[in-house]
Amino acid sequence: MSKPCQVRSVTPDDLSMLLNWRNHLEVRQFMFTQHEISLDEHLNWFARANQDRSRCLLIVEESDEPIGYVQFNHVSMAGVSDWGFYVRPHAPPGSGTKLGQAALQHAFEKLQLHKVCGQAIETNQASIRFHQKLGFTHEGTLREQQRVDNTYRSVICFGLLAHEWSSRSKTEESTNVSH
Repeated sequence: MSKPCQVRSVTPDDLSMLLNWRNHLEVRQFMFTQHEISLDEHLNWFARANQDRSRCLLIVEESDEPIGYVQFNHVSMAGVSDWGFYVRPHAPPGSGTKLGQAALQHAFEKLQLHKVCGQAIETNQASIRFHQKLGFTHEGTLREQQRVDNTYRSVICFGLLAHEWSSRSKTEESTNVSH
């Protein structure tokens, strides 16, 4: 049985790796802002984000190997937080699900959030399926909300409540124990 994924805070030592991941076409093509990020822009982002106590920047690791990045915004106990994430380019199949499960466990158990909200551009079917697989509920569509490549795209909004995650986790644990 494999060791569960670990979640840790982003450190300055991670910045080069994160910039490479974020600028990789495999990742960048699904972002709300799709331009290639400069080193200065990246360092400025980290300096601001790292000082903001309502943001949580995380690396998810499997067997001490980073598999992806997760960010929670507007973090407060029993609060509602938006999340963003990406799996490293060329990550093994299943890495996204592992990242999502580890990050949501961290969000609801460690950060004690009430709700996690996610968004996906309508053309990002993988992200839409990912949210559904993790138990998120489709809460709405923001029509032609985001401009991507000179075309306005709709944004699909999702939400997952702490009690939904807890129920789902308990159901999955009992299913895994009985097999």
